[in-house]
Amino acid sequence: MEPIKQVTLEKTYDASPETVWQAWTKPEMLKQWWGPDNVTIPQCEVDLKVGGKFYIVMEAGEGMGPYKGTLWPMEAQFTVVEPNAKLSYTAQAWTEGHKEETTIEQTTEITFTEEANKTKVKVIAAIYKAGPGAKMAAEGMQYGFTQQLEKLIAFLAGKK
Repeated sequence: MEPIKQVTLEKTYDASPETVWQAWTKPEMLKQWWGPDNVTIPQCEVDLKVGGKFYIVMEAGEGMGPYKGTLWPMEAQFTVVEPNAKLSYTAQAWTEGHKEETTIEQTTEITFTEEANKTKVKVIAAIYKAGPGAKMAAEGMQYGFTQQLEKLIAFLAGKK
């Protein structure tokens, strides 16, 4: 099945693949950088194995204006877990209280490649199904992932 929308992003981090991997797989770390600007992560669970569950909730902050307080859960299942190298999952994300009309079904693949003592991360995210109320989220996917990957730079810089 062809995706409705797909984005591919690459970013190089001044950290080892092990450190970047941990940032993507440890709930206490994910809570500090996941999501676009102006969101916090009140809930995060990671069962890091193929078939394991990945559950994360983003909450809109003050900077999101009228969306402040809105919750966006994502429930995923890992399909590939290759430590320090590759992570893939299939996911469903939605707006709390409006699941039926806002659900997005997507796949995400993240690869971690060591390059000159740094780590290149490549993210490929594809949406396969989107509810009628999910149009804005689908359109903003590239923007949101870009902000998220920038937040990871700041998070990892603080780990040095």
